[in-house]
Amino acid sequence: MSLLRDTLAGIVPADRAAAEACRRRWDAIAKPLHSLGLLEDAVVRVAAMMGSPDVDLSRRAIVVMCADHGVVAEGVTQTGQEVTAIVTENMSKGASSVCCMARQAHAEVVPVDIGVARPVAGAHILQHNLMRGTRNMTKGPAMDREVCVRAIETGIQVAKELCGRGMTLLGTGEMGIGNTTASSAVAAVLLGTEPGTVTGRGAGLSSRGLDRKVEAIRRAIAVNRPDPADPVDVLSKVGGLDLAGLTGVFLGGAACRTPVLVDGFISAAAALCAVRLCPAAGDYLLASHVSAEPAGERMLRELGLVPLLRANMCLGEGTGTAAVMPLLDMALAVYGQMATFDEIEVEAYQPLT
Repeated sequence: MSLLRDTLAGIVPADRAAAEACRRRWDAIAKPLHSLGLLEDAVVRVAAMMGSPDVDLSRRAIVVMCADHGVVAEGVTQTGQEVTAIVTENMSKGASSVCCMARQAHAEVVPVDIGVARPVAGAHILQHNLMRGTRNMTKGPAMDREVCVRAIETGIQVAKELCGRGMTLLGTGEMGIGNTTASSAVAAVLLGTEPGTVTGRGAGLSSRGLDRKVEAIRRAIAVNRPDPADPVDVLSKVGGLDLAGLTGVFLGGAACRTPVLVDGFISAAAALCAVRLCPAAGDYLLASHVSAEPAGERMLRELGLVPLLRANMCLGEGTGTAAVMPLLDMALAVYGQMATFDEIEVEAYQPLT
């Protein structure tokens, strides 16, 4: 049995009894009912994932899948793909945006070279390169199906290894010039919508550049005819190695009953692929923020997720996941440390009818 099939078979729905026990604990805490709103909901959701109302998110890592995209040849980006390698190596040095934020969130950043166009060096980079960037998807499939499956399995392997080291929370991120083009193509196919409605300016395209980007996606879909009922087909034809790797991280986290934070639009596109492959994997997702990309909100709705943060962020790298980790810590401080109504001998609040 392949790692992908084995992982899909091993994902079970979240534990509703644990969620109910967690909610009862929240309702017993000496404060107005549900007064921490989405923060309470997030802890309840995590309890269901872990199968216990005793929630611990103290050990966390942000997995950043790094890969290049052949579609940059169509003029769909503001910068060249050499930036992918530079930022990947900066992550190994702790010098990228997500690294600065992760230090404040007490999270480990794990950069993975799954498809960077040139070799990258750094002690903290996981070396799993499968291709030196995808092919230009406007001319044919971005990668072979077999390579796509290997990329998904790489993500599964990374997630399972981190969980095996004791990580209790995973964040997701990516680095790859051109990956908003691939993500928009994946979103257009999976949502069954016109590319122009899900495609944004990415890292800062002009209006002319945006037109080129939308047109490139239309051509890629027309040339490859990806099957929306087959997420692997979609990823291999119009996706990217980073997206496939992240799909695997979501699946691997779910198989380990570990919560996985969705970052922005690109991460959400990968999450949607994971959920289409295994609906139960959706039980193990938390939305960190809503991306400023045009389809950011729609992707979260499709996943049935509500973002914890709205900050008009569109940086990527997993920065959104780092940003919400301290919020979860504060929620857990109240959940684990605050007295109950019984302990302070005060009548409990009653739910409104």
